Amino acid sequence: MKVVYCEQMVVDAQSFSPSARKPREVMASWRRRFPLLDMVEPQPASVDELCLAHDPDYVRGVLSLRLANGFGNHLAEVAQSLPWTSGAMLGAARLALNEGCAVAPVSGFHHAGYEQGGGFCTFNGLIVTARVLRGEGRVRRVGILDFDQHYGNGTTDIIRELGLYWIEHYSAAADWDRPSQAEEFLGEIPKIMMQFERCDLLLYQAGADPHVNDPLGGWLTTAQLRERDRLVFASCKKLGLPVAWNLAGGYQTNLRKVLDIHDNTMLECLTAFAEGVDEID
Repeated sequence: MKVVYCEQMVVDAQSFSPSARKPREVMASWRRRFPLLDMVEPQPASVDELCLAHDPDYVRGVLSLRLANGFGNHLAEVAQSLPWTSGAMLGAARLALNEGCAVAPVSGFHHAGYEQGGGFCTFNGLIVTARVLRGEGRVRRVGILDFDQHYGNGTTDIIRELGLYWIEHYSAAADWDRPSQAEEFLGEIPKIMMQFERCDLLLYQAGADPHVNDPLGGWLTTAQLRERDRLVFASCKKLGLPVAWNLAGGYQTNLRKVLDIHDNTMLECLTAFAEGVDEID
């Protein structure tokens, strides 16, 4: 399994959200438990590629520190990391098209709209990835499956602003957010996945923040989150649908609890796509 990662993606955003610094911790956990993972360094997204999803004035304003990033600050370290996070998502998608599945251990995409960021998201690497690959003729239709706790409003905004209706976007937060819905939600996932059967690629936001103990979430248990991911990857395998996934949200103060959720996502991914790779305790 290919993991697209480099240290340039990691930064202290001085924020409540651990998303900008989380990749390093995730990678340490994955290296211990899954030592046969294949690490691939990304290339940073170019300014022109970022402008495929955003107003050019916004892109240049953030990168020059004139405008605030999605964390609400003007830190140079954050601006320098942003092309790498979108570039990692693009790199994972390229690999998935060739190999069936890949992961970019990054977050911070789906609240970034055409002209603004917010919610710890600055640039929408999901849309950047979809537009770059379509421009290269590698895909015609792209699916975005958003199983974060929060609605992907930025993704919707850009799709509408640019008329990108060849992107099939499903954000679970529009329909599901209560513990009483958990089992029904899990039962619906195979049907949800059928919305993407005509797509050439799926970009999957495997959010950890729907967890029942997450301060910004609160409706799925650890076991239910793992079952969610099993159903997603099993459906992709059955449909022959290449999938590139990322970490999305997760805000528990005990970061180990968040890492356990991301570890489970990786384990279910390996179970579906990488036969013969064993978990290491």
